[in-house]
Amino acid sequence: MRHLFSPEGDAALAATMADGPLLAFDFDGTLAPIVARPDDARVPLAVARRLDRLAALLPLAIITGRRVEDVRARLAFEPRYIIGSHGAEDPSAACDLESSVFDPLRERLAARAAELGACGVTVEDKQHSIALHYRLARDRERAHGLISALVEKLEPGLSAFGGKLVVNVVAANAPDKARAVAALVERCEVRSAVFVGDDLNDEPVFARPEPTWLTVKVGRDYPASAAKFCIEGPGEVAAMLDRMLVLLGDTRS
Repeated sequence: MRHLFSPEGDAALAATMADGPLLAFDFDGTLAPIVARPDDARVPLAVARRLDRLAALLPLAIITGRRVEDVRARLAFEPRYIIGSHGAEDPSAACDLESSVFDPLRERLAARAAELGACGVTVEDKQHSIALHYRLARDRERAHGLISALVEKLEPGLSAFGGKLVVNVVAANAPDKARAVAALVERCEVRSAVFVGDDLNDEPVFARPEPTWLTVKVGRDYPASAAKFCIEGPGEVAAMLDRMLVLLGDTRS
């Protein structure tokens, strides 16, 4: 992947910012560093202040795997949009997804709750998706094996995908992050978008062949990523936001 802080990357960013784009960001691993316990995740204040300034200039969205209300309190600024559950939870759009599609899986998880807990697996039911975290497991291979067995034969209305020490289950017909970005571009009546993410659930956005979308992968842990550019990690997010602000004419330090 090409680095965003290169002549080619800077030229692409400058051209996109001049077009008045939607700015869309993932949360965990992008704006907030990955932490051992998801409840401890927060956007660093220095990053939140830059995002607040950007949100006053352009439409800005957070598109996350978390629930909307969960992530809202972790931002320290107010974006125009928050989309949760990997694109499935959009408070400003009608949703016809039935949470009951997850009930058979919920029953299996409840029946094996003691075993999951003993393996260090945390079950996070977000109504529109379910996340099975195993970051805290002492034996991550065993924990992942147990999760895999539970999601191996999902009901036809469900699908599963991996992430950074998590397995996510979503409704098979739920919007993904790419559809969420496309819907917001249309809603905001803009032509372009900048999307920044770090995990496998961001790849649908990276892989979407939209010439006016600038996509940025945080980290180089997945060399096969379809993102157009990358930065080294969350530590470079503030510098990226600073460059965006300068390109928009906000040169405050």
